[in-house]
Amino acid sequence: MRELAGYAVSAASSRGRIFPEKPPQGRSEFQRDRDRIIHSGAFRRLEYKTQVFVNHEGDLFRTRLTHSIEVAQIARSIARHLSLNEDLAEAISLAHDLGHTPFGHAGQDALNGCMQEYGGFEHNLQSVRVVDVLEERYAEFDGLNLCFETREGILKHCRMDVAARMGELGERFLKDQRPSLEAQIANLADEIAYNNHDVDDGLRSGLITLEQLETVPLAARHLQDVRVAYPELAGRRVVHEMVRRMINTLVTDLLRQSTDNIVKQRIETLDDVRMAPALVAFSDELNREQRELKRFLHQHLYRHYRVMRMSAKAQRIIRDLFGVFMEDARLLPTQFQAIGSEMNRARMVADYIAGMTDRYAIREHRRIFAVEEDPL
Repeated sequence: MRELAGYAVSAASSRGRIFPEKPPQGRSEFQRDRDRIIHSGAFRRLEYKTQVFVNHEGDLFRTRLTHSIEVAQIARSIARHLSLNEDLAEAISLAHDLGHTPFGHAGQDALNGCMQEYGGFEHNLQSVRVVDVLEERYAEFDGLNLCFETREGILKHCRMDVAARMGELGERFLKDQRPSLEAQIANLADEIAYNNHDVDDGLRSGLITLEQLETVPLAARHLQDVRVAYPELAGRRVVHEMVRRMINTLVTDLLRQSTDNIVKQRIETLDDVRMAPALVAFSDELNREQRELKRFLHQHLYRHYRVMRMSAKAQRIIRDLFGVFMEDARLLPTQFQAIGSEMNRARMVADYIAGMTDRYAIREHRRIFAVEEDPL
């Protein structure tokens, strides 16, 4: 077994599970967490949840599932090089989007708008709710009963008023402390994956072009390297070569900068990690280039009129469903028909909608509102 750094999370240093269980046999505590996440219904539903493009727009575009797998691969590689706990980094990465709504960020924005009177909606909090409460797989407890460190890593950010109600899980926000390095890795692996793979999907869709990317330093530099190294190369191979080189540059820079930060802050223990500033980071130069790439994607891909049209339709579906379910809870499946306050009903409606896949939400909307097309 590979030796972990003194500031890594180990099974021995874990704060454990909400409900105590016997230690697993033949695997570590964090491998057990990973396995429970992979076998969950919420994880399978990610296959039909939007990353940028709605599932039916093409078979090769990323979904939340393929994105989560790609994040986990990048996170494992980084954790291995830094002598950290790969299994924990992988578990956090695979679970980080379990609470995401259908239709990507458009769906989250719409549901958050609907929930403003009831505490709002945030997919990181919903991911924790999924693994703590909503998954129904075990006889002795609700949720997946994951280790504290996995749950902490899933909760990337949190409002102070919410953190105050979350007990041990919210303490770090109230005390201005950092999560484990494994959690910090999963966070930036997510950023590396979605930026670069959104470039790939954007080019595949035709909504952005290589010529446009030549105005973005990070992409332009690597595109030029590919053209110099392979002047006869054309088509998708050019794109793949550029994207993989961009990812490699970002990961290499992150490893170098994070190692420097750990040394400069004299990090020796997990407690040192929690008390220090964020340690997993890009260099200033690469961070600037990352931000430029993000701005380009927002302007030319996420705000493209075709994506905006899709987002507008998606948000209307979410708002319509929320409104009709709040008006008449009898339209909900029995397990989501909350008894009690309007607040409870709103949260159950949000749970139901957030758990939908893109295509299920479309079908549910059609069943309820398209009476003239389908009277049954």
